[in-house]
Amino acid sequence: MEEKKMDVKSIIGFVLIFGILIFMFYQNRPTPEEIAEKEAQQEQLDASEVAAATTTVAPVQNETPMLDVTDSTAVASYKSQIGAFGFTAPTAGTTVLENEVLYLKINHKGGHIVEAKMKNFVTYDSIPVYLIKDGNASFGLSFSTTDNRVLNTKDLYFEPSMTSSGNNQVLSLKAKTANNQYLEYRYEIKPDDYLVDFTIRSQGLDRVISDGKPVSLDWSLKAIRHSKSIVYENRYTRLTYNHEDDKISKLSEGSDDEELEEDIKWISYRQHFFSTILAADEPFKTGDFTSKNLVEEESKTFGFTKEYASILPLEVKGGELSKNMHWYFGPTDIEVLSEYEDLGLVDSIPFGWGIFGWINRYVFTPFYSFLGGMLPAGIAIIIMTILVRLAMSPVTYKSYLSQAKMKVLKPEITELGEKLKDNAMKKQQETMKLYGKAGVSPMSGCVPAFLQMPIFYALFMFFPTSFALRQKPFLWADDLSSFDTVLELPFTIPYYGDHVSLFPILASIAIFFYMMMTTGQNMPTQPGMPNMKFIMYLMPFMMLFFFNNYASGLSLYYFVSNMITIGIMLVIKNFILDNDKIHAQIQENKKKPKKENKFQRKMREVMEQAETKKKK
Repeated sequence: MEEKKMDVKSIIGFVLIFGILIFMFYQNRPTPEEIAEKEAQQEQLDASEVAAATTTVAPVQNETPMLDVTDSTAVASYKSQIGAFGFTAPTAGTTVLENEVLYLKINHKGGHIVEAKMKNFVTYDSIPVYLIKDGNASFGLSFSTTDNRVLNTKDLYFEPSMTSSGNNQVLSLKAKTANNQYLEYRYEIKPDDYLVDFTIRSQGLDRVISDGKPVSLDWSLKAIRHSKSIVYENRYTRLTYNHEDDKISKLSEGSDDEELEEDIKWISYRQHFFSTILAADEPFKTGDFTSKNLVEEESKTFGFTKEYASILPLEVKGGELSKNMHWYFGPTDIEVLSEYEDLGLVDSIPFGWGIFGWINRYVFTPFYSFLGGMLPAGIAIIIMTILVRLAMSPVTYKSYLSQAKMKVLKPEITELGEKLKDNAMKKQQETMKLYGKAGVSPMSGCVPAFLQMPIFYALFMFFPTSFALRQKPFLWADDLSSFDTVLELPFTIPYYGDHVSLFPILASIAIFFYMMMTTGQNMPTQPGMPNMKFIMYLMPFMMLFFFNNYASGLSLYYFVSNMITIGIMLVIKNFILDNDKIHAQIQENKKKPKKENKFQRKMREVMEQAETKKKK
């Protein structure tokens, strides 16, 4: 009778959860006014992007002051400081390189990029995505000259020359010591491409640059905030690099870190969903990397997540420099980065480590891309969840079968407990003997959970880092790669946040009912074991707190996954498994002679010896 009541309660709870979901769907459907307002906002955004393309951007900050070229005294002072490179006339200004996806502004002073903007992406508050802007980046070569000067190209003026190579735009910037002697930065941008070819070379400077003294490439950047939660974005903002024959390493994401490595193929300054990458055709011999964490707590106004810096040596051969490199300014998207297979940039994506990363990269990412190409993002997640759970249903069946066997044996185990309540060791020994005769393993219910761990962790990395989910709405969630908000709080709850997300609430309710059907009923508390009822309540509560600031797509997956698992378990319980047949099978197993393996025999002997010592 109690079992039937629990079945009815489970079904009622299952129906109530779906009722809550349907009610929330109905309550949060967009009104015609909201749809019209959203369309108007999109039109306004399109107009602002067009205006931004023709508007002069604010001057670069934190640069060395521009030289007043009309001041002859200042010009003379500048030339005396830089020696032979004073041949190039100081000319202030910038040159723009752009294609369909990328907008770059290069300063004539220093020859480096002072602005890099994504044309097809905006931040959470509808501002164009900038990777470099307002002096957040610095790039320069530090070298010694034969007249005992130490110069940095950040202080040199370059002479620009714009040409084309087919459909490609080519910008050459030369810091000259004579008409045919110069240090050149050469940029080449292709149509509809995020990769920019970048070459540093010198000509006729063998008597200017000191041979034997190091030339150092210094590159630093403060990562600009792009997401609603700076703490969440900062968690996936990391300096990653390829070294020592395609070994991928990362600096710490949560604290200051520094590393010195060898044979550097590329360095990625990742900003969660966007990356600034410097790659070389021939690896740098060494690289000194630092990452400084700038985020202490959640903030709605702070604009930077981390501060990166790299020091890379350039080899001088015969007094000349020559280094072929590439700049990547674009999304941390597997579909885009896979186009640069020869550079291996796709490895900069945080798929996860080991088997988990392999599942994420080669199973879930292409699988979701396939579904997402045909369906809305949220529906694609639901379909993917259903298919994953159906694929794992044999594991669920094995787990529930083990629980059912344990439940059938429960009266006999209880009887043993009463009979041997004063002898815990003998009780344990007889219990294990009963399990052996019945052909039941108490650990068999745990094995399916371990088999599901790779799936669990792979999905845990997939949802927060999948570019395909960025800014994709579903129901009340504006962005499936970020948290959904149904209520803003006037205060901040530690570890929870200043908002209420609905998907984690639904996921927590679903996991509570799932645990009630499994842990709560079939695993009673035993002496020395954790209180399973306490865990049953603690787990959903922890999930509610933990996932409140996580990607809503992840919470949606866990909600749907647990609901499907509950449904599968109800079907297995009510239509597939028969307790009477299970009981009869266990009784048959008891009659069969049970052959012990070496481990079981050893365990029995140890327990018998312990029992004998106790009696003595």
